[in-house]
Amino acid sequence: MDQASREQLLKDVEAFCQEIRPIDELCYVEHRFNDQVLPLGRKYNLLGIPVPTEYGGRGADAVTYARALARIGQEGTGVRTFFSGHTSIGEAPIMYWGTPEQKKRYLPAACKGEKIMAFGLTEPEAGSNPLEMQMTYERRGDKFILNGVKYLISNGGIADVIITFAKGPHGRVSAFIVDTRGPGFAKEDLLAKCGMPTSNTAMFELNNYEVPAENLLGEEGNGFRIAMGTLVTGRLSVAAGCLGVIVDCLNESVTYARERHQHGKEIARHQLVQEHIAGIEMDRVTTEALVLQAAAAKDAADAAPANLELKNRAEILAAQAKLHASNAAWDAADRAVQVFGGRGWSTLYRPGRHLMDVRVCRIYEGTDEILKLKVAAYVLGKEYEAYK
Repeated sequence: MDQASREQLLKDVEAFCQEIRPIDELCYVEHRFNDQVLPLGRKYNLLGIPVPTEYGGRGADAVTYARALARIGQEGTGVRTFFSGHTSIGEAPIMYWGTPEQKKRYLPAACKGEKIMAFGLTEPEAGSNPLEMQMTYERRGDKFILNGVKYLISNGGIADVIITFAKGPHGRVSAFIVDTRGPGFAKEDLLAKCGMPTSNTAMFELNNYEVPAENLLGEEGNGFRIAMGTLVTGRLSVAAGCLGVIVDCLNESVTYARERHQHGKEIARHQLVQEHIAGIEMDRVTTEALVLQAAAAKDAADAAPANLELKNRAEILAAQAKLHASNAAWDAADRAVQVFGGRGWSTLYRPGRHLMDVRVCRIYEGTDEILKLKVAAYVLGKEYEAYK
């Protein structure tokens, strides 16, 4: 991506963020889904940021995409989650593993906002260990028949296309591009969430659902590798979004601390308030450094797909960035709430909303515990893996 295109993209992201903020704030107060993310994403051409230009995307590199998601993340985890679901784990599997025909059929439509994307891996009984999934498939002539339930799927209730994983008769997992408009597809929005009321989360069920053979993604039985590879881009997107949360918590805390007076002076002059400001700033500095390093590693791996060393480096850095960023964002939101005092414990103010929303980032795309085990195995050696 050349410098002029990069600058224009980031200007478009900024314009989108300026326009979406008042809308998302109202949606949050009213506790309803923000249905303007899609049309505004279409207006500013942000629905395929890393997708190659030949398929209608902006052709952004991983570092630029991370910067874009960090800015979007300032507007809230709910807004950023739409882009992660649609692009980072929705479009990305087709970009990396799709056939030329699949790319032509789905990516241009996704970039135009004609098709909303999602990623269907998690199940009620298969969370951190996707190999325990119970969704099944079998081949019947020129179709695959899928049966089972997926759970806690971002964009799942609004998606036109879901990258779906199921286990075959041989016990191996395969990936499918599932169009959601056929008979045998049922969905339900999940509204009983601790946060992210403006984002869509759903479960869906496939009942003898027919998927054309040409919608098999990658080779049959290779679904687990596709899922794990996709999670690299997903984790990086979460980390970048968390960086945005931290930046917004810092901005809000600094502004409030300078304006709020207690005990005869601005609370920014109180040392214990300054301790919180310093803590949030350190969250920002460390997270930004790790996110950009992980994004640069992803770019290097994409440039040399046959290089296993670069691939492994990108994978571990994405895990480390996501683990650090999600915890740093939680800390930053908690500190910002403390700076705001009583007002911090109100969703009328941004820190309280960030606190409610960002907590999920320590769960989805790999829990803290799974990522810690991954980091430990990287340091100790593969023979010390706590799980296989």
